[in-house]
Amino acid sequence: MANTYTQLYIQIVFAVKGRKNIISEAYRESLQKYMTGTAQNLGHKMLAIYCMPDHTHIFLGLNPDISISETVRSIKANSSRAIKLESPKMKDFEWQRGYGAFSYAQSQISNVANYIHNQPEHHKKQTFKNEYLEFLQKFEIEYDQKYLFEWLDE
Repeated sequence: MANTYTQLYIQIVFAVKGRKNIISEAYRESLQKYMTGTAQNLGHKMLAIYCMPDHTHIFLGLNPDISISETVRSIKANSSRAIKLESPKMKDFEWQRGYGAFSYAQSQISNVANYIHNQPEHHKKQTFKNEYLEFLQKFEIEYDQKYLFEWLDE
């Protein structure tokens, strides 16, 4: 890719199917490492990642040769397979369909990474649903309520 230079920073957010709280703290770090490896194998640079019990935030320096949808599909499929192999009781684990992807400038990298790494503290004050809806509004993304994630009564 001679003479091609990019600076693409994308935060990706997706949820566990049914918004079940099943990503345990004991397994979180292992899952994050696996997802990081998948992203790096696609040529992306992992800037921040945090798996909450019911959803995940990933912040990447994006490889322009791989689409965001292909990236999410690969991360979800590979991590889901890894979860099922590592824990027989998780044999029915699935990620929910869909995701959010939000772009940032280089000057925002530190703030976004800190935001992601502080997810547990953040979610003591705000539900995932409210957080996600704020992203959609902040980035002026039109959406249809019926196509959003399945929300638990929060």
